[in-house]
Amino acid sequence: MKFSKLILAAAAVLGASASSGTFAIDLYIDTKTKQIYGEPGSDRQPIGNFERVERSPSNNATPAPEAERTQQPVTGDRSARLKEKAERAQLVGKIESIEERIKESEKQIKLDKNGLQFETADKNFKFKIGGRIHTDYTHSSNDSFFSRDGTPIQANDGAELRRGRLEFAGTFFKDWDFKSQIDFADNSVGVKDMFISYRGGFAKVNVGHQKQPFSRELQESSNDLMFMERSLMNVLNAPLVDRAIGLNVSKSDKNWTGQVGLYGESIDANNNSMDESWGTSSRVTFAPINEKTKVVHLGVAGNYRKPSGSGQLFGPSNGVRFRHETSHLTNLFPIDSGTLGNIEDIKMLGLEASGIYGPFSAGGEYTHSWIGRNNGLDSLSFNGWYGEAAWTLTGESRNYKEGKFHRVEPTRNFSFSNGGWGAWELAVRVAGVDMNDGAFRRGEMKNFTAALNWYVNNNVRFMFNYDKILEIKDSPLVTASGGKPYDLNTFMFRSQIAF
Repeated sequence: MKFSKLILAAAAVLGASASSGTFAIDLYIDTKTKQIYGEPGSDRQPIGNFERVERSPSNNATPAPEAERTQQPVTGDRSARLKEKAERAQLVGKIESIEERIKESEKQIKLDKNGLQFETADKNFKFKIGGRIHTDYTHSSNDSFFSRDGTPIQANDGAELRRGRLEFAGTFFKDWDFKSQIDFADNSVGVKDMFISYRGGFAKVNVGHQKQPFSRELQESSNDLMFMERSLMNVLNAPLVDRAIGLNVSKSDKNWTGQVGLYGESIDANNNSMDESWGTSSRVTFAPINEKTKVVHLGVAGNYRKPSGSGQLFGPSNGVRFRHETSHLTNLFPIDSGTLGNIEDIKMLGLEASGIYGPFSAGGEYTHSWIGRNNGLDSLSFNGWYGEAAWTLTGESRNYKEGKFHRVEPTRNFSFSNGGWGAWELAVRVAGVDMNDGAFRRGEMKNFTAALNWYVNNNVRFMFNYDKILEIKDSPLVTASGGKPYDLNTFMFRSQIAF
């Protein structure tokens, strides 16, 4: 509202008070509607007390000549007019001050695609509330199998709340950050990220429960992945280089990133271990081309982990187990290493290469694991990989920042009234994992995944996935005729909101 309108409203209130015989009044401004009131109420802030001065009758039609010649102080009507003018100026000043405070408060509280955000005027303190809801449905066909001992096994069909997370993040004194991410999926409470950060020096330092720096696919948020499930390569990564409690030091620029960290185990309680296992991870990325619609990304990562004195590698269980579930809901595992014990140490190497060219993107990763064993057992060598390609049918490019790719943001949000259809994306992936090493045969598999993603707006996405086994060896599953589970098809759907 313009100040002139506020002044007129104030003048009307003062005039009404004078006509009713009241010569002094308290005025209030409604902080929402910006209207002036003569009595207190909800959302009304006091402006001040204003007095209307009656004009005194003058005995002479013209000022005394002596007063004009001797510059005597003016009285009567002119004095009243000057006082009224001063009061109006005071009113305008108070209204301007309130307007400024309202505008400033609007800057400090914001609700947009990034969630609910608060910050102080000096930006020393910030707080943000975010979250995500992933609701999945899965259906499998040709999924009637038997285990090696003859037990019937079938994939589970149905719906689930895959992820239901609340995120709290903030800043103290500009340089100190924190992040807490709590997951309520499966009707239980689990802690994901929970750490504090300091970014006031040469590098950023994180301390707490966080992702270890290994693999682009594992580093990227589930909100941004093109597929509902991570690739077969993640069979080797997830049990060892997912979130853990530790110290991470990172540094980045527009074209490169570097991280190194020292970690213990995950946040899960481990009360039956001699000491605790530990590991160290590092990841470096370089983007020789990094433009809005053109990106070339290269990366390399390494990990080393040593088990506890009683054999635990990552949590309360001894040893480590690698297996692939066709989706989070199915409880069907076409390959399964079983629990591997007698671990001396594990070394891992990861390689990354990806790119963006306008609406097209492509990339892949490779992981190799060397598992040292004690008590005279042979060491093992496993590997996993994937290659993916995508095309945004509506022309948008995927986003890239600090060594990670982010989901598409539609140019025009879906809207019947405005004619927008959001963004549509087609993606395909081929992936493999090999856990056969000489006489050690625990499974080798390749699969194909296709995805159709509809980005309704920056926050809402619908995903349709199809997954099929291409090749499999030494699977724990067999068909009724003793064959391999080649004909297994998995159909998946997700509704997602993230902010």
